[in-house]
Amino acid sequence: MKNKNIPTNADLPSMQKLIKSTIIAICIASIILITVVLPAEYGVDPTGIGSVLGLTTMGEIKVSLAHEAAAEKNLENLKVEIPEQKTAVKKSIPEVENSESSNQSESFTFSLKPNEGKEIKLTMAKDAQVDFHWSSNGGKVNFDTHADSKALEIKYHNYEKGSTTESKGILKAAFDGNHGWFWRNRTSKEVLVTLNVQGDFSAVVEY
Repeated sequence: MKNKNIPTNADLPSMQKLIKSTIIAICIASIILITVVLPAEYGVDPTGIGSVLGLTTMGEIKVSLAHEAAAEKNLENLKVEIPEQKTAVKKSIPEVENSESSNQSESFTFSLKPNEGKEIKLTMAKDAQVDFHWSSNGGKVNFDTHADSKALEIKYHNYEKGSTTESKGILKAAFDGNHGWFWRNRTSKEVLVTLNVQGDFSAVVEY
């Protein structure tokens, strides 16, 4: 039985229509790429529409955090290759007579030039807790709240990452080791960061 639904040449789209449809599809894809994808993923906004929609800021944060992750990975590789060259300023907290009660408090204020970074960690036992509050007065800074433990061979343990002007809460140690924050200024001007901590820690390590 013959199939009577086979299209004829007249029913098929002409080459001209196919080319026209292809060009239209390419134009639409290009518009989406320029107005949505580039601002949201890479912080590049040639038309200005991304800023209006709030996509540019999201893209800038993504790119900035990606740079931080790459720099951090390179730093970890460097630490593995030349561990003897790792330097840090460690500030021990005076011994407390009652070892069961080691509530301490410290305050830090430092400036960050554009693209400059700073790391402060607290030496804490597992399940120890510290109340913290940090803020920057010159704009948003990228931050990475994380931990490490040489004894447990933990090079990096993430708690939180982001970009903001202020953060506060309770940092609870997941294991024995150093727990704290890394900040980097990705703005075009110098910012001043203040950190206040109070809780159960035995030393401060600054990089």
